[in-house]
Formats: sequence, structure tokens, C-alpha cells
Amino acid sequence: MSRALHDRVARLGPVLVISPHFDDAVFSCGNVLAAHHGSHTITVFGGAPTAAMQTEWDHKAGFADSDAAVAARRQEDAQAHAQVSATVHHLGFCDSQYDQSPTADELERALQRLLARYTAEGVFVPLGLFHSDHVLVHEAALRLLRRMPDRLWIGYEDALYRRGRGAVQQRIVTLAEQGIVATPVSPASAIDGRQKRRAVACYASQLRAFGPGGVEDLHQPERYWLLETQQGEPDHATTG
Repeated sequence: MSRALHDRVARLGPVLVISPHFDDAVFSCGNVLAAHHGSHTITVFGGAPTAAMQTEWDHKAGFADSDAAVAARRQEDAQAHAQVSATVHHLGFCDSQYDQSPTADELERALQRLLARYTAEGVFVPLGLFHSDHVLVHEAALRLLRRMPDRLWIGYEDALYRRGRGAVQQRIVTLAEQGIVATPVSPASAIDGRQKRRAVACYASQLRAFGPGGVEDLHQPERYWLLETQQGEPDHATTG
């Protein structure tokens, strides 16, 4: 990676994080959000199904039905982002547990409209590990990366799911097969982690569902990858 590109990553102002679910941005990028005051998150699967239902996960989280779950989780998400001086915008798509997932085209169009609204130079997107919702958001983001190469596209390792054996390694291989170069980067990050810990604590329903020890990965170092098309590689030749 060139020195100029390294410096662009290091000097990023407020960033934009694309989050599959209510907690993913803070779980995976909480320290980066805390270091870049005034940042924004787009929570993709922030909607309730047309008819209330109770899923196994919502039951574990302590909710009577999906309406109660989504209402409470929206509030948790807003409170968590306030802890890291960020603002969250919830889209109306339903996550896969409600059997009303959007198509990749629908998701791409919605994200493109919002990207036009937010001028952040750095766009943080999930690597798309394990969970079908994460994979869908990742694939939509890759489409936009190719159409909007002026932004800095930074993939974040999906907290919790990155612990899967070979999960990150396989994603990097798949990206290479798709013509995307992934290079480790280190954007500015809050050092002590106190703001992130307070933000994580706001997701009381999810911590209840994961159970004791289920979220230990959240307090491990966050890891990021700059994502570029291979066509752009000659412009970023290594300078040492």
C-alpha cells in the first residue's frame, strides 16, 4: 500500500459503517466509531415483519414477539451509538429470522441512495462471515465498491463470526477470486476501549441471548482490510 493511501486511512474524519444488524457496527467497529466523532451507521436489517411473530432468538433475548424486539433493539442501537458519539439510521428491511429478506438488488439500491447522502470518505463494510444477512450486505457493498471507487472501502471482521475456523482466510481468498485486493489497515481507534464497553452494554437483550462468555470476542482487537479492485492496484504501488 502506498504512503499516500496509508495517510488517507490514518487521517479519516467521520466514517460511515454499514451494519447488517442492530449491534454489528458497535460490536465490530466500536473503537473506530469512538475515535471518529460524528460518524454514522446504517443498520440494514432494522425493520419489523408485517405480522408479529416470535423467533427462538427473540425469545432468548426476552421478547414476546418481533414488534417488541425491533422496538427495543432500535432503542438499544441508538443508545449505544450515543456512547461513541455516532448516529445510526435504520433501514426497514427484515433480517433473515423473519423470512422476509430483501433481494441483493433492493439492498444495493437502498444503500446507494444513502451513500449519496453521506459524504464520509471511509465506508466500513462487513467481510460477510457465516451469517446469511452479513453475506448479503457484503455482496451489495462489493457492487457499490466497483461503482464508487472514489471512496475508501474498508472491510471489518465481523465480530463473533470471525472466530470460525478459517472464516477470515476463506473470505480473503474469495475476494481475490472476485478481483478484490484486501490489505490490512489500521484506522485511528480509541485506545482504552471504555466507550465501546459502555456501548456494548447498551445491547442488554443481545447479551442476555448470547449468555455468559458468549461475547468475549467483542473486546479483542478490531481488525480491518482495505478493499480495492485489482484495476486500481497500479495506482497504489508499494513504496516501502
